[in-house]
Amino acid sequence: MKKILPVLSALAVAGTAAAQSSVTLFGVVDAGISRYSTKSSAWGPVPARDSSQRQTVLSSSGNSSSRIGFRGTEDLGGGLAAGFWLEAPVANDSGASGVADFGRRSTLSLSGGFGELRLGRDYTASFWNDAVFDPFGVNGVGTNLIAVVNNNLAASRALATGGLLNGALSAGTDSYVRTSNAISYFLPPLASGVYGQAQYAFPENLNRSDTPGGTPRRGQYAGARVGWASGPADVALAYGQSTLDSGIHGDEKIKTLNAGASYDFGVLKAFGDWSRVRDVQGGAFPTVPRRTDRYDGWMFGVNVPVGAGTIRGSFARVKFQNGNGLPDSGAAVNKLALGYVHNLSKRTALYASVTRIGIRDGHNNPAVMGVTPLVLSIPTIVRQASFTTTGGLEPRSAVGYDFGIRHAF
Repeated sequence: MKKILPVLSALAVAGTAAAQSSVTLFGVVDAGISRYSTKSSAWGPVPARDSSQRQTVLSSSGNSSSRIGFRGTEDLGGGLAAGFWLEAPVANDSGASGVADFGRRSTLSLSGGFGELRLGRDYTASFWNDAVFDPFGVNGVGTNLIAVVNNNLAASRALATGGLLNGALSAGTDSYVRTSNAISYFLPPLASGVYGQAQYAFPENLNRSDTPGGTPRRGQYAGARVGWASGPADVALAYGQSTLDSGIHGDEKIKTLNAGASYDFGVLKAFGDWSRVRDVQGGAFPTVPRRTDRYDGWMFGVNVPVGAGTIRGSFARVKFQNGNGLPDSGAAVNKLALGYVHNLSKRTALYASVTRIGIRDGHNNPAVMGVTPLVLSIPTIVRQASFTTTGGLEPRSAVGYDFGIRHAF
């Protein structure tokens, strides 16, 4: 604390001394009690049996992601401004993370009439639609099912292709939620309501001509998003391509196409999200044929203002199709989520959420290290479930609850 106070004081003095500059300390602390339960049953040539698992935890980020950050701008004159943004995740239930890890966002930018050029770690262009058009803001048990499945797909494939990249699991891996080493360009605000973003992330891997093989393009990301917002309406389309592996057998790329929309009717705000994600693998040689697994998802949701609070609800479905070409190789997940947020003030709110998930033919989703990305769309406890691709237990349903309080500063 003795070391932090002088730094904060210096920042405050600097912001006061330079009238054309500003530095802001901001953050969110979100704490709650969450309970998860799953039910599994046997499939394949095994004795019929059922299994259930339960877990109760003191959680964080059930309504809004706990974080702490610093952001600032300097007016350079002539319509130009420089800015920085350093934002760290906070696990306030244990005190972990914090300012030692700016994994949520770490950028330096230059903006003006031309728009904004942003350098560093940030959200990917293809993630924004899954987040912006989610009534639950991709937090807690009500999180958009599409976002959960896609993040877990990227995480599981990252583990299968040589370990984690671009941060810890909680921060998103292999460029679904966020990407490092990125150059991002944002259009300036336009009177027509059109907005847009283009983004490229360097893989930053050593590529030696005298050493064939390796994964020189792993971590590479390219994506773009374009949208239109006017009055109560907002609609956007995005595409992103992330390279998970590249070598002598061919590349593995996750290609994401999604579209989202919202409309504020006054009495309620409606949201919609559609996504198609393809996991494309192999194709370098006839012995390594190209294979494409596909995840198609959609979500519809509402926010309904009621007095000092908001009722939230959504229904989502993600369908998986295995690229091996075999019949009956699909799987599907449905998710129903309901919640309520009661604002005690502009900064503080109480919240409660409940969700139920149902899975059909989950064993058909390709297992990676005993865990499948589609099944991981259930809360954390399902990672402990026991099942294999040849028979055993597979999760069939899950229920989750969040009750908590959120304070922003």
